[in-house]
Amino acid sequence: MLVLPRELTHRQATACLAMLLQGLKAHREAQVIVDATALAAFDSSALAVLLECRREALARGKSFSVQGLPAALHGMAGLYGIGHLIAAQG
Repeated sequence: MLVLPRELTHRQATACLAMLLQGLKAHREAQVIVDATALAAFDSSALAVLLECRREALARGKSFSVQGLPAALHGMAGLYGIGHLIAAQG
């Protein structure tokens, strides 16, 4: 399981994405799950990071989902029309 930090804004996006992609390289399971339960401060950059991580997971033949996505971020994804791309679990 890949884990998002407490804060994911434009300032942390590049480093967070690099961390997630590094974790994805070592990920052996067929399903990639990103745990967003710790995420408390975010902006639309969090969606960009999740979408890029999803793209990379799918390119590697893996499924992708997010658990614990904050309601506000889920709502933001819906407003942008990408909520279906970031399937939330729990």
